[in-house]
Amino acid sequence: MSGYKFTWFDRFCLWYPPGWLILFNRHWQHYHADPDGWNWLEYGLFLLPGGFYIALLLRWLRLGCRFPRHQAVQFDRNYQQVFRDEVLAPIAKYYYRAELKQIENLPETESMIVAMNHAGMSFPWDFLVLAYLLGTAREWNVKPLAGVSLFDHPWMIWWLPPGWSQVLGGVRAEKEDFEAAIAQKTVLLYAPEGLRGPGKGWRQRYQLASFDPSFIRLSDRYQIPILPVVCLGNELLHPFAINLQQIARIFALPFLPLSPLMPLFALFPSMGVWAMRSRLCYFIQPAYRVNLKNRTSCRERVAAYQEAQAFRDKLQNAITCILSGSGGK
Repeated sequence: MSGYKFTWFDRFCLWYPPGWLILFNRHWQHYHADPDGWNWLEYGLFLLPGGFYIALLLRWLRLGCRFPRHQAVQFDRNYQQVFRDEVLAPIAKYYYRAELKQIENLPETESMIVAMNHAGMSFPWDFLVLAYLLGTAREWNVKPLAGVSLFDHPWMIWWLPPGWSQVLGGVRAEKEDFEAAIAQKTVLLYAPEGLRGPGKGWRQRYQLASFDPSFIRLSDRYQIPILPVVCLGNELLHPFAINLQQIARIFALPFLPLSPLMPLFALFPSMGVWAMRSRLCYFIQPAYRVNLKNRTSCRERVAAYQEAQAFRDKLQNAITCILSGSGGK
């Protein structure tokens, strides 16, 4: 099949924030059969204030008043590659102006956990862009660990084709999936803060939340290194946002931001996969190896927790040094 050719409409979609969702779906439909997907009439409605709600109703009626069908899918290295080259590349280069710094710290191995601070309370562009940069720099098979809501939440099922995250290499943030991905010796992007990272909001944007110790235990069990990465600029993906946690729980959302942008999101829900323009800079830190076997004075679980918080302190110090101008190049 021939590659996806950008038309004037696709370039317009990149320029116009409600159109990003259109571009993602059109690209998928070029390479996959998607009988339950959005059509041209519905795409046109995305571009109008409130039009997404009409498009959603039309699609629901067109499907016989049901949800889009789930499809049995698996990771597709070829589609990950073409999506990276044809869609992610222009966004990472020209919109987010992304850059890897201190690349001398990048190891040669193709099996590691890349642990990064996570912020922005938005679609995880900081992780998608890092996956693009690492894949381009080293030709690694990079897979991000993503919250279950990115796979199963009703908004995601309607926004994007069923299975979109899995086909692109997304790994569900569940113990079994996490461990299986590590056992396959891949490069796994991981946010040790979990959803606490983006959920901490604007006021604590440079403060790391507590780290889950699971990545420490898996790093030790499979003897693979952890590559710490500091991302600056992701806090601006959704600036001035606070998290309405109690209301988010009612709607089973990972977080519910309140910010000056929310009236726009209410008028154009397709902007949910868009985020504000920022310069994403990734500072690669020296690789970190875990050895819990020498921690004989503590149980492994306690030792892993202590190791995770010590790792958090090191990453927090790196963030502070870079912000002060003494830790970056």
